[in-house]
Amino acid sequence: MAGPALFSEGPPPNTCKPVAKEQKNSYNEWCGQKVRNIHTERHERRTAYTLLMRGKHKMIRWIKTHPYCLVNLYLVFYLIGFFTLEMLVPEPQYVIHSVIDDWIPFNEWFVLPYFLWYLWVPGFLLYFMLRERDSFLRLAFIMFAGMTICLIIYALWPNGLQLRREIEADNFCADIVRFLRAVDTPNNVCPSIHVSSTVAIHIVICRSDAFRNVRFFRLLSWTVTVLICLSTMFIKQHSAIDVFWGWLLSLLLGAVAYRKGGFV
Repeated sequence: MAGPALFSEGPPPNTCKPVAKEQKNSYNEWCGQKVRNIHTERHERRTAYTLLMRGKHKMIRWIKTHPYCLVNLYLVFYLIGFFTLEMLVPEPQYVIHSVIDDWIPFNEWFVLPYFLWYLWVPGFLLYFMLRERDSFLRLAFIMFAGMTICLIIYALWPNGLQLRREIEADNFCADIVRFLRAVDTPNNVCPSIHVSSTVAIHIVICRSDAFRNVRFFRLLSWTVTVLICLSTMFIKQHSAIDVFWGWLLSLLLGAVAYRKGGFV
């Protein structure tokens, strides 16, 4: 009969062993891969640490042979002083205004050259530090002495602006100006440090060994300087008065830095 015949062939083949063996091999491969990953990560960390330490030692050696670069530490004290004044004098006692400010319309697109300052000024400060010691020291004198004078003026004569109006435009540049106004108060504006440091860069570029005979680059520097200075007025970050005194401040300090007989 068909029924008994079904059990006469014996039990079905045992498939448990191959499955267990396959799982074991898979587990071993996973463990091996995990170990390899751990070794790879350790090697990468050791390599990164070695490179970091080499870079650190190289930088320390460079600073020891170029100690004048430590002048840049002044920026730490400047920032502390600037933000301290911002907190101690939240409201200006003197409002800066000129009839010229009323003639200049707001234009949000000038925020682009305004923010170019954050590449232009630090970039050339770094360039001269690495390539031209004398130009760097003159630049540091013009910029840092100018910043110090500005901080003293801000402390003795707290000033600010009332030029900002609601921005009606709705575009990328308008949003940037709104952000700028949210983080930068219209206080401590005259003289303009934004302008004085830009003019300082231009003065040193025109006198530097690398650029003084390159007419195109001197013209480019002049164009960028004018655009940055104009931008401070077109986005209402500064008054024309701030720009004038910022420019004059760097011209006077530049004359001292390049006086006859040498500065450095």
